[in-house]
Order: sequence, then C-alpha cells, then structure tokens
Amino acid sequence: MKRRGQRRTGRADIDITPLIDVLFMLIIFFVLTASFVQGRIVVDLPTGSEGPTANGAVTLTVAKGGQILWNGLEINREDIASLARAAKENEILIAGDRDAAYGDIASVLEILRAEGIASAGLLTQGEAGR
Repeated sequence: MKRRGQRRTGRADIDITPLIDVLFMLIIFFVLTASFVQGRIVVDLPTGSEGPTANGAVTLTVAKGGQILWNGLEINREDIASLARAAKENEILIAGDRDAAYGDIASVLEILRAEGIASAGLLTQGEAGR
C-alpha cells in the first residue's frame, strides 16, 4: 500500500563536491609541473669512465647553444672570472654538452686557467648512464 505524500522519483542524489576537489588538485599539479619544466636546459653529457663526483663542487655548464650556467644560473662569459675567484677553494666541474662547440668549452677552460685554477674536472655520464 502506498502512502500519500511519499514519492520515489528513481533519481539518486550524488554529492560531487569531492570530485571537484580532486579535479582542482590535479589541475594545480599539472600547472606547477609545466612551469618547472619550462626553464630547464637539457645537457647531454658524453659517456666515459667514472669521473669526479659533484658533491660540494661548483658545476659550470656549457650548453649546446653556447649558454653558460654557474650552478644552474645562467651567466655571461665575463662573469666566469669573478665567480671563479670567489670559489677558488671549491672544486670546479665543467659539464659540457656533447653537441656543444669545442671552442666554447676551451674558452671557459682558458678563463679558469687565467684565474689560477689549474685543474677543473670534466663531468661525464658514465657507462651505466647509457
């Protein structure tokens, strides 16, 4: 027997608030991830046997297009001398891209040599990295 006033419509009420929260978090994640990838410069290191380690050392990167980075920050060629003088007690490692011009890497080494840094290590990827 049916009672008056009770009606079943057959539709279930679903709360979509948690779904909207999850989608909002995913959108934030993808936007932040995309912003971190934009400023990255890819350097393809040559292979070789295990070389010096980068713990506590200054990394001087010479990228494919001739860009120079000091510990990840892009600098001009003129800034290398002053930065090398300030970091004389630290080991300096040069990460030259495999496709970078040899002259770019040689000029960076020449600037370091002029500042009294006789030995700068060259970073390689190692045989396990390939």
